Amino acid sequence: MTHSETINEIAAALAKAQGQIEGAKKDKKNPHLKNDYADLASVWDACREALTTNGLSVAQAAETNGEGAYGVTTMLMHSSGQWMSGTLYLRPMKDDPQGAGSALTYARRYALAAMVGVAPADDDGNAASQKPEQKVAVTTTKQIKPANFDNWLVDLEAVADEGTPALEAAWRKSAPEYRAYFTLFDNQKWEAIKAKAARVPQMVTA
Repeated sequence: MTHSETINEIAAALAKAQGQIEGAKKDKKNPHLKNDYADLASVWDACREALTTNGLSVAQAAETNGEGAYGVTTMLMHSSGQWMSGTLYLRPMKDDPQGAGSALTYARRYALAAMVGVAPADDDGNAASQKPEQKVAVTTTKQIKPANFDNWLVDLEAVADEGTPALEAAWRKSAPEYRAYFTLFDNQKWEAIKAKAARVPQMVTA
């Protein structure tokens, strides 16, 4: 992250804004994971008023690193002229217009949420206390990738950014053929995704 020479005013304004920002509503359904999630519009709805009330604004610009990854630079600005900026890069499963658009949408959503401190509202509070579902038995040894598997995997990796409870909930709602194929033929990646989710700090409620 980079920032202006001084950040005392923007830091104070952001602290006030974060005291007013609410959780982003999970009002969209993921067609691959069958789970609810907060889209970019929901993240904006959760923080727009708090930001503007405290003299803060956000600008995002898309870019590419020339190596197949697409990025979004997010700049948080204050009316004093102070600013903070960071760039998030994502590599799509397929390097085509649809893949690029999906990667940029994810990047905009997660970068905005990270920059201002928006967290998705928890609508699956029981997920943290439930045991992960056992692996689905596989009845074939043929390595046949299920239809839309790559899109499902992109969504699953994105959910890991929300932590273990969200990942477990998404896993349980996923199609059995996706889970079976993934754990049989790319279990190392599945373990990496679980480790990524485990590193996300979890909110503690009284």
